[in-house]
Amino acid sequence: METLLAKISIMLAPALFAVTMHEVGHGWVAEKMGDPTARLLGRLTLNPFRHLDPIGTLALFLFGFGWARPVPVNFGNMRNPRQGMIWVALAGPAVNLLLACLSALLLRGLFIVGSELVDAGTLVDRVLQPLALMVASSLFINVLLGTFNLLPVPPLDGGRVLSGLLPERQAAFLAKIEPFGFVIVLLLIFYTDIWRLVLGPLIWGIVAGLSGPAAPLVHQMAGILVGH
Repeated sequence: METLLAKISIMLAPALFAVTMHEVGHGWVAEKMGDPTARLLGRLTLNPFRHLDPIGTLALFLFGFGWARPVPVNFGNMRNPRQGMIWVALAGPAVNLLLACLSALLLRGLFIVGSELVDAGTLVDRVLQPLALMVASSLFINVLLGTFNLLPVPPLDGGRVLSGLLPERQAAFLAKIEPFGFVIVLLLIFYTDIWRLVLGPLIWGIVAGLSGPAAPLVHQMAGILVGH
């Protein structure tokens, strides 16, 4: 119970913001490419409850990865639908990686302040510690969402990018497997070495490069997230 409460208190705000901005990024770029569907349906909003998928949010806390309710996009409204598909798909992960960079800058600043200027046990120190852990969680969650969603399996963003790049016949075949996409993703994650050999090293490489001396704090936060 304590671990669950710790997850909720530390991860909730960063996770909600990360998935919200991911979907808003999709919708904003879609409108710039000519499709106002997301705006007309009220999805260009920072209200997280407009974007949450209950199962995807639960998965984020239980397994360390998850998803939101996709922003509706009508590619037929775009001037160049195939090109639009690529840019709209890339927008979500790009927003997450930008948020990860901003979180890293803030975390490094908090790390310097906490280690150099604040005495342990003071009120300021007790405030900075949970704040730094929340920022560390923001860094990890955004790197996780940004990289995980680039897997080239529909309906993940990487699958959309691949559909936009492939010739039409191959893209049509990829579209046929989209209804089974999440099953394929789960099989890849839990029954292959893709996490150990590819995703895990990539995610931790990015996290380590961004967080620098604050990397141990991010590892501590990630341990809380995945239950280690």
